[in-house]
Amino acid sequence: MAELYTVEKVARIFGLAVSRLRSWARSGFLVPSGGEGRQRLYTFRDLVEVRAAKELLASGASARAVRRGMEALHESLRGGRGPLGAYRVRSDGRRVIVQDEASSFEPETGQLVLDFEVRAVSEQVVRALAPRGPKTAQEWYLLGCRLDEDDARTDEAEEAYRKAIALDPGLAHALTNLGNLRYRNGANDEARGLYERALAIDPVQPEAHYNLGFLCYEDAKPAEAVPRFRRALALDPGFADAHFNLALALSEIGKGSEARVHWRKYLEIDPKGPWADIAREHLRGG
Repeated sequence: MAELYTVEKVARIFGLAVSRLRSWARSGFLVPSGGEGRQRLYTFRDLVEVRAAKELLASGASARAVRRGMEALHESLRGGRGPLGAYRVRSDGRRVIVQDEASSFEPETGQLVLDFEVRAVSEQVVRALAPRGPKTAQEWYLLGCRLDEDDARTDEAEEAYRKAIALDPGLAHALTNLGNLRYRNGANDEARGLYERALAIDPVQPEAHYNLGFLCYEDAKPAEAVPRFRRALALDPGFADAHFNLALALSEIGKGSEARVHWRKYLEIDPKGPWADIAREHLRGG
């Protein structure tokens, strides 16, 4: 049986936040195609797509171009004519091109922003999952990501994130994740400071904008929450929770018609989400 990977392992392999992978899955952008029982798990082909998506987004390609490219890559890998490890994945910033030893699935043009051999993903998996203690800031960060999935180990997760930040104060995602843990422990002011530090380093991190908006909303300041939620959605239009909370905040400041747009968008992205019934009730009542 082919090996399957949990969301925590995939986050560790590629240095992504678990919340980002789950957001991608909820929005239908990158959905794990394997599973055991009711648990959805990532296949190796899924890992190739995750790496391609991460690199395309980092290159500055538009969300629409990335989604279109990932759809092409998905079809190419599943309709391939040979061993998966023989392929190379390229992109010209507009299209994804999959090559085997004989030919390209699409003609290659323009300046490449993505270029890797599929077998290199196997090497990345081995390196990331090799059993050894964390040494670098990134390794401590990934350990924190694994630990904070377990409610009984949040103290250990906090310690891991703090060690990551001590080694690399510019590790923005570690700051955000530590902020999430501090928020869960009731330390809202500390959480806010961590999110602000994260955005000073990485101003295009949608999670930190969203979290600051959520804190504003909790403080009964919906008008201040609105621009934070808007910024999170400008950076990640598929961020379902940001649509939901923006709709709540807009409703509270008297912008009910605009809120309806975001109730609908939330249901479009996550129709079985934890707040789907609330969104439907608002639409019926509005």
